[in-house]
Amino acid sequence: MKTLEKIFAGKLLKVKAIKLQPTNPFTWASGWRSPFYCDNRKTLSYPDLRTFVKLETARLIMERFPEAEAVAGVATGAIPQGAMVADTLSLPFVYVRSKPKDHGLENLIEGDLKPGSKVVVVEDLISTGGSSLKAVEAIRNYGCEVVGMVASYTYGFDVAEKAFADAKVKLVTLTNYEAVVAEALRIGYIKESDVELLNEWRKNPSQWQG
Repeated sequence: MKTLEKIFAGKLLKVKAIKLQPTNPFTWASGWRSPFYCDNRKTLSYPDLRTFVKLETARLIMERFPEAEAVAGVATGAIPQGAMVADTLSLPFVYVRSKPKDHGLENLIEGDLKPGSKVVVVEDLISTGGSSLKAVEAIRNYGCEVVGMVASYTYGFDVAEKAFADAKVKLVTLTNYEAVVAEALRIGYIKESDVELLNEWRKNPSQWQG
């Protein structure tokens, strides 16, 4: 039987949410250059796939974080997934901005979050983990407990794994870099030589120039 990681990796590849451009690398928000890009927001445009992400994320929360009393999405990518999951679980939903609004109430957390709540964070993608853990910090500063985080995808970088460990945040994901690359190679989406390049990039992504 296929694992969730393999199944979701295959679904991402099918809708071309995985982009490989070794000769024309992407530049991430962090400034890192990368031959690989995962755009899993595309899942929102496919009803069956959107439902899959919603139900599998909800299932993982019920299995791993049954004590959760609220769901928080990380803006902007995980707002829709988080809202759908909260609806499925009949839990309150809030979302966390990357920075407070510069007008109005100047909120960092949008919605009605009760202080002292046990919160599970929903994220779409983990690269360095910086923005995800800023959301965790905001929730903790609000007087709530973060019981864990569920993300659709992680690159599994050492820097992110260390950051999550240091922040004492349990991370569960639907799929990951290894599963996507293995499935992409299996179906002929990429070649063996592409895998070598990708692995070289992943060893030191902050310094890779292509």
